Amino acid sequence: MRAMRVHELSENIDVLRMDEVELPPPGPGEVRLKLRACSVNFPDILMVQGKYQFKPELPFSPGMEGAGTVASVGEGVTRLKPGDRVVAGLRVGGFAEEVNVPEAACRPIPGAMDFAEAAAYPAAYLTAYVALVCRGHLQKGETLLVHGSTGGVGLAAVEMGKLLGATVIATSASDEKLKVVKARGADHVLNVTQGFREKVKELTGGRGADVIYDPVGGDVFDESVRCIAWNGRLLIIGFTSGRIPSVSVNMPLIKGFSVVGVRAGEYGRRDPEAGRANIEAVDRLAAEGRIKPYICARFPLERAVDAMRMLQERKAVGKVVIEM
Repeated sequence: MRAMRVHELSENIDVLRMDEVELPPPGPGEVRLKLRACSVNFPDILMVQGKYQFKPELPFSPGMEGAGTVASVGEGVTRLKPGDRVVAGLRVGGFAEEVNVPEAACRPIPGAMDFAEAAAYPAAYLTAYVALVCRGHLQKGETLLVHGSTGGVGLAAVEMGKLLGATVIATSASDEKLKVVKARGADHVLNVTQGFREKVKELTGGRGADVIYDPVGGDVFDESVRCIAWNGRLLIIGFTSGRIPSVSVNMPLIKGFSVVGVRAGEYGRRDPEAGRANIEAVDRLAAEGRIKPYICARFPLERAVDAMRMLQERKAVGKVVIEM
């Protein structure tokens, strides 16, 4: 089978190359998936560059989440059978035609989603759910400020915030991209190019945002500290700007806000019962059609680098998917 693999870590993602790989049979408790789609996530780029906290052994195929059909099953697999349509959390391995994965990492594709949609929703919406429900405790009627709202995790947070009854202010540096965010339910959209602090205060009657969802970091974080409400929660999702910011601790003291880290996967690994409940909640929303990822581009496997570059160059809106 074919797989796009990394043989050496590099700042330049062009190091990915197509290999012919022979997979061993699925081991005990494993299933072999014939992948039909894999979403592209920012950590895929960081892994190629050796900058992500999880560092897979070389050579490896990027790809954290995929969807496809079960091709065969290993000993002890009882829940799945060949032909089942499933979505799988992979961490790595998704940029390939087939992959062996633990049965426990697979679950049925919810509702009427196609393979691309199924591959695109789990990580983004789980991150948004854990951030807003478990870590941010977003309440109906509160104001949610979503940075990086045109990206996959940002757009998911906009939709999740509306489902939770919040007033959503969404930011980006592109007016054109913000048109999509507005169409997906944001109450207000702001271009951050000229700053956003005063506009957020104006929209909230001077209070500031109750919850701020920040996958960007850098200057965006610095300015967020200046427009957060008393008892606000500033959620740290990531640092796509490239700069990890810091805050003087007198600011949370004076303004009474909390800085809260969000790692949705680690949340589930440390508390498996809560992790399962979170996944079930997101899957229910997907099965009911209340969440549906926005896919802006689909690429064939041989153009995986182009798909990654679309994220790297900030050209994507929502999700980018590789289809086999």
